[in-house]
Amino acid sequence: MGGVVDVLTDGGVFSSDVSVKLLDLLLWIYAKKSMLGMCWLVFYKMIAKGLLPDVKNCNRVLRLLKDTNVAREVYNVMMECGIRPTTVTYNTMLDSFCKQRQVQQAQQLLIQMQRVGCSANELTYNILVNGLSHEGELEKAEELIEEMLRLGLKVSAYTYDPLIRGYCEKGMLDNALRLVEEMLRRGVLPTVATYNTIMYGLCKWGRVSDARQLLDVMVNKNLMPDLISFNTLIYGYSRLGNLGEAFLLFVELRYRSLVPSVVTYNTLIDGLCRFGDLDVARRIKDEMIQHGPHPDVFTYTILVRGFCMMGNLPMAKELFDEMLHRGLQPDRFAYITRIVGELKLGDPYKAFGMQEEMLSKGFPPDLITYNVFIDGLHKLGNLKEASKLVQKMLYDGIVPDHVTYTSIIHAHLMAGHLRKARVVFNEMLSKGIVPSVVTYTVLIHSYAVRGRLELAILHFIEMLEKGVCPNVITYNALINGLCKVRKMDQAYHFFVEMQAKGIYPNKYTYTILINENCNLGHWQEALRLYKDMLDRDIQPDSCTHSALLKHLSKDYKLRAVWHLENVIGGCE
Repeated sequence: MGGVVDVLTDGGVFSSDVSVKLLDLLLWIYAKKSMLGMCWLVFYKMIAKGLLPDVKNCNRVLRLLKDTNVAREVYNVMMECGIRPTTVTYNTMLDSFCKQRQVQQAQQLLIQMQRVGCSANELTYNILVNGLSHEGELEKAEELIEEMLRLGLKVSAYTYDPLIRGYCEKGMLDNALRLVEEMLRRGVLPTVATYNTIMYGLCKWGRVSDARQLLDVMVNKNLMPDLISFNTLIYGYSRLGNLGEAFLLFVELRYRSLVPSVVTYNTLIDGLCRFGDLDVARRIKDEMIQHGPHPDVFTYTILVRGFCMMGNLPMAKELFDEMLHRGLQPDRFAYITRIVGELKLGDPYKAFGMQEEMLSKGFPPDLITYNVFIDGLHKLGNLKEASKLVQKMLYDGIVPDHVTYTSIIHAHLMAGHLRKARVVFNEMLSKGIVPSVVTYTVLIHSYAVRGRLELAILHFIEMLEKGVCPNVITYNALINGLCKVRKMDQAYHFFVEMQAKGIYPNKYTYTILINENCNLGHWQEALRLYKDMLDRDIQPDSCTHSALLKHLSKDYKLRAVWHLENVIGGCE
């Protein structure tokens, strides 16, 4: 066929008009068959001979190349040769820019498109809204939706969904819910995917009860919740430790004739492992083997991590070997999970041996691998070996990130080397590495637990000034420190502030406040906090009960818990 292309481009056999039509036909066939090499050959031979391909065929070639940098080259050639781009051309290029996270160029292309009088359509704006939302440019995305409405273009769930997802990822849940109301007000019907996105955001940020209510909203709007809806809620309840509700949802999804997937099972197993129910987690894995769906690498990795967390390294090893025996190939994360276990509970040399095994399996050490080893050695108190590993990391051309530095800072703080920790922190800043919420939380916790609250609060203010958003663990560290020195007014100030920012307290927040209120003899306040926990579906654990009932003798504790929950239930 290459010879045919040469004959057609060289001329002499057919007129140029006929040659162009035949070459366009070839270009169309190659594009339809996704034969990129031949498309490339025909396109450039036509251009070289001044035989301009039809813009529709150029668009087909662009669509094949849109996930690569070559698309821009083809587009530039089209412009240079005078092939007039269409809306499809621009939409393809906008999609290409957005997928390559070049949203600024995409915005400039929209301006260029408008300047030459090419009409933008709904797809044009949807692509840009999606791109901006993925980059966190949420206000600009909203402005584009307003522009669509001014132009009389139709907005749909596909327009709003990426923006809603963006707000959910940032924890700006009220904005996400506002957009759903806006959709309904404008006659745009949210889809199951829309509600699933909101539900996931609510679950991720601890508002599982609100997410559960959306299930009923969906049903009332004749939208049937799908497996993703149930998996999301199971994930939310599992994270809170409310595994009873998670299993009820598991039963309900089967009642609705939905078939649980490996993700459903993995989510339940993960929840059980996080809260120490490892025997039940193993039984579910065995049930998967018997009845399906079969466990995957993630199933075994979750179990291995769970047993490592509980200090049972022999069982973690047994499960890792079972995964291999079943023909499942461990991925990088599976290996790293085992390495973390060996560093924490076993032999560091065995962990380094596993790294060699990873290398032989095609997993060369990357930033995450180095960070795991550096953190593991620090936790073992082997700061000297960890320092050598940092040097090796640099020698291998891998640049330390905020995780690396946070690990080093944490190690110095744990050893009581506060000044050294501060030096490493300043070094991190001097290299232009932005501290994460974990970095600041580690510093805040260390100072707060030592009673140096002025420094803890100073770091808290600094993180806000740098645009680093605190999380519930950050607030817990401050509240705990303030409670220890009985500055309850300040502790409650942060308790209220975190909720105003959409950061919801967890069982540790409540346990800290309940504990100190009981120490102060403020029984009614402790009881109110306990009731608030239950109202929010936050399950108290043994630590909460110990804090609440520590002034009672052991014989009365279980009966008191039972009585207390009945009393509170009767108060509703």
